[in-house]
Amino acid sequence: MTFQPHITVAALVRRKDRYLIVEEVYDGRKVYNQPAGHVESGETIVAACLRETLEESRWQIRASHLVGVYVYEAPNGTTYYRFGLAAEALEETGNPLDQDVVAVHWLTLKEIKALHHRGELRSPLVLKLIEDDLAGQAYPLSLIHENNYG
Repeated sequence: MTFQPHITVAALVRRKDRYLIVEEVYDGRKVYNQPAGHVESGETIVAACLRETLEESRWQIRASHLVGVYVYEAPNGTTYYRFGLAAEALEETGNPLDQDVVAVHWLTLKEIKALHHRGELRSPLVLKLIEDDLAGQAYPLSLIHENNYG
C-alpha cells in the first residue's frame, strides 16, 4: 500500500475573545472545527485557507501568519499534514455553505474547551492551534515557499 499524505489547512480566526468555528457532519456525527480542508492541485497553502474559510463559513479573511504545521495520524490511520494559519475576518458574504456544514459559530475558548472535553471537536488539532497561537507562536507567511523553481 502506498503512503498517501493528506495536506490540509485550517484558519484560526479570532475576533475579540471569540473564534470562528464551524459545526459540521463528519462520519455521521456533528463535530466542531476551524474552517479547514484539503489543498487542491495547483493551489497554494494561503489560497486554500482563504477558499476553505469562505466555503465553510461565508467569511472572507486575510491570512496574517503561520501558527504551525501539525502532523496528525487520525484514528482511521490517515496521516494529515495541517498548516494552521491565523487570519483576520474581513467580511461575511451571502455565499451558500458547504453541504456538510450545519452552522457557523463564534465561540469563546471556554466553550471550545467544553466541546473538547465532550469529545465533540473534529480533532485535537482544533484546540492545539488555538493554544499555540495564544502562546505567541507566529511565523511569517514567507516561511512557506510555494513558487515554481524551474
